[in-house]
Amino acid sequence: MGVAMKRKPSTEATAAWIRLMRVQSRVLDAVEQELKKAGFPPLAWYDALLELSRAPSGELRPVELEKQMLLPQYSTSRLIDRLVDEGLAARRECKVDKRGQFVEITDMGRELQKKMWQAYSTAIEKHVGSKLSDADAVKLCGLLDRLGCACSEAHGLAVRDVASAR
Repeated sequence: MGVAMKRKPSTEATAAWIRLMRVQSRVLDAVEQELKKAGFPPLAWYDALLELSRAPSGELRPVELEKQMLLPQYSTSRLIDRLVDEGLAARRECKVDKRGQFVEITDMGRELQKKMWQAYSTAIEKHVGSKLSDADAVKLCGLLDRLGCACSEAHGLAVRDVASAR
């Protein structure tokens, strides 16, 4: 075991961790409430529809969607069931592997994802953008990159979301 593994976190690192967890929870809760007030389903629906819309041919295997969304398998399965029940996605048999299946976004799913982006982007601005200058946001992304988040990738995806929502 290396020296870094034996070292306990400093008081400052522990305080940063606590703040990061609290802020993440509070901001996600606030964004969820904004979507609910606007009459939309939960944020996970948006995330799943977005991942499907980004995928080649608008389809992913359930396990691929699970990895993209960082959800446990049982949550992904239930989410897919709900999206299919609402007509936002469809299950398709894999032509190569008859045991496998794909989940494909429907036109209705694409439309809902675009409509949700309007409320979601407003919530992002309200709860994050209005509190940080662009320079502060860049600094925060740099710090999060050091923790393992690819903010440069997230920035590119956010720009693409804005463009696809129009």
